[in-house]
Amino acid sequence: MGDNTHDDADLAGLRQEYAAGGLFEADLASDPMGMFGRWFADALAANLHEPNAMDLATVGPEGRPSVRMVLLKGYDDEGFRFFTNIASRKGRDLAGNPHCALAFPWHLLERQVRVEGVAELLPRDEVEAYFASRPRPSQLGAWASHQSRAVAGREELDAAYDEVERRFPDDVTVPVPDEWGGYLVRPEVVEFWQGRRGRLHDRLAYRRADGGWVAERLAP
Repeated sequence: MGDNTHDDADLAGLRQEYAAGGLFEADLASDPMGMFGRWFADALAANLHEPNAMDLATVGPEGRPSVRMVLLKGYDDEGFRFFTNIASRKGRDLAGNPHCALAFPWHLLERQVRVEGVAELLPRDEVEAYFASRPRPSQLGAWASHQSRAVAGREELDAAYDEVERRFPDDVTVPVPDEWGGYLVRPEVVEFWQGRRGRLHDRLAYRRADGGWVAERLAP
């Protein structure tokens, strides 16, 4: 067995008993975005590290799934918003198949939120407004990096960044790159998961139905 092999018995023994609280039907808001707002406020109050970090799963043209972490940058009754390079792998996946999934892993609260939905590109004016709010190094980095493409090494990225710094000196506003944009994920299913003792976790899920939402409890 190689040095990177971990004993199966060690992994099998890793477990945590969840007992922070419960989730009942009476606790639910009338719609999932209202409920998400409550839980997100709890995550902020708990001072979690990057509570807006979420896993984004997409499916490529060959039916192969891919997942990565991105940052939530806004939410409202319409859904969840994030920004990225739309020419990246995730952007290409979403262009071919806009169905995607999100997951917020709030471990310290023994909670997670799972979302299934459909992504659509945000209007350019919304993208420009957010891009203008980003720190200048992040703006320059968006120009220097063609996300998901192979590069020869770190030196190539550093050289590209230096060239962009010369192109856009401090007295010049950095425009939005053509390949940079944002998405709104309109939810179709939103599940709220709360850890419970004995692995009998609470799973309450909202599903779109007849123009509104219905909630149901799922077996853990």
